Amino acid sequence: MGEVILTMKDIDKTFPGVHALDHVNFEVRKGEVHALMGENGAGKSTLMKVLTGIYAKDSGTITYEGKEVSFHNTREAQDAGIVIVHQELNMVGHLTVAQNIYIGREFRKGIRIDDKKMNEEAAKLFDRLRIHIDPTETMSSLTVGKQQMCEIAKAISRDAKVIIFDEPSAALTEAEIEELFKIIRDLREQQVGIVYISHRMDEIKVITDRVTVMRDGAYVGTLITKDCSKEDIINMMVGRVIYEDPKACSAVPPDAPVVLRVEHLNAGRMVQNVSFELHKGEILGFSGLMGAGRTETARAIFGADPKESGDIYINGKKVEINSPQDAVRNGIGYLSEDRKQFGIVVQKTVAENSTLANLGNFMRGLFINKRKEAQVAQQYVDSLATKTPSVEQLVVNLSGGNQQKVVIAKWLVKDCEILIFDEPTRGIDVGAKNEIYKLMNRLAAEGKSIIMISSEMTEILRMSDRVLVMCEGKKTGELDIQEATQETIMTLATREISI
Repeated sequence: MGEVILTMKDIDKTFPGVHALDHVNFEVRKGEVHALMGENGAGKSTLMKVLTGIYAKDSGTITYEGKEVSFHNTREAQDAGIVIVHQELNMVGHLTVAQNIYIGREFRKGIRIDDKKMNEEAAKLFDRLRIHIDPTETMSSLTVGKQQMCEIAKAISRDAKVIIFDEPSAALTEAEIEELFKIIRDLREQQVGIVYISHRMDEIKVITDRVTVMRDGAYVGTLITKDCSKEDIINMMVGRVIYEDPKACSAVPPDAPVVLRVEHLNAGRMVQNVSFELHKGEILGFSGLMGAGRTETARAIFGADPKESGDIYINGKKVEINSPQDAVRNGIGYLSEDRKQFGIVVQKTVAENSTLANLGNFMRGLFINKRKEAQVAQQYVDSLATKTPSVEQLVVNLSGGNQQKVVIAKWLVKDCEILIFDEPTRGIDVGAKNEIYKLMNRLAAEGKSIIMISSEMTEILRMSDRVLVMCEGKKTGELDIQEATQETIMTLATREISI
């Protein structure tokens, strides 16, 4: 690690009802990867938004390359060489990959935009980063993982001196994560300072040099990564040890009735002849590599995407589900992996979002019973430990993990009997994960039935009663949790035949 390039000292920031940053200290050296960790609402993203000019600090100093600075917007920060790769994608779907990378700083030939030059420069950038993406493709045609790699390429194209990665691997496959790490190591060799925000403990140990932990808006401490354990970091984050032991055996009684049966479901290339059963009180884990067809299967069952053929039975009765409204009427709730696009309305309050799926029960004539809505929303804020000053807070102001809890509350308010949780803890810290795990176990014990799609093997092994594995749009196997190991699941996840 080289000399200090960035120092944030005694940074303080207050929003109405929330002391978001309480005199926080943080520094980055040239050629280091510095992890910034903490539970949702700890202040990590707020600190980085203060740094990059999205928020103005109330007090404290920022020193960059030996000079005190205060950026008023992200453009000023970017021009100075500080770039952030956000967890939530900020691409324009109808533009090409190259147009997205150079948006706002396009190459020109006279007064016209030079698309050919942008495509050539983007192709050089991808070659340098060993990313296999066509610069002329439209952004909306790419997978979430490839879109994230484009975000990273866009940041690197600015020749940044400090790059902030906010949950960069959350939507990436194992292979893509390896490529990301190669890119980060190359940047480290070039003396770029890197801030790495992630909740994945294994990644922190592999790629970072130091770890700074925040809790409740305050600085807790900084550790040398190679000298600390996973438990040390978790204790600093949450003040308690959280164990991730695999589930020893299924909690579902052998005679539990089948609540959902799917037979020979087909929906394009990504859903081919998929059949399975879900029992009352069961957590059925859907495992597989990215692009295996798990989300596409869930969306076809929920009616969000059209199915070509196949039958769906609920409690033994065949049902027709051609839209999400049909699914909800039949007692199915769907927690999407893309919460901002499909899960919540960010400019509405916690209370309004909590009742979205069940609004009819809160109507008094032509008007919404706001008092009842607030009371019910508060119950789920309490039970889910959602960090918000009140149920009248706009969801846009909550951290990613707390936004996820609001989506879960929406389906709990609706009291759906079958819940599809698609990456329920994506981008959520270890403490909030534990709360959601407890909640899912409690729901299953109460008789709810859950399909849990997860890309985290530890999550699949910890939560599932049974595991269904997919590869290339096909079901490749089912395992009772007693049979399931990382090796058996991965073998099935890379097997391209349907059984």
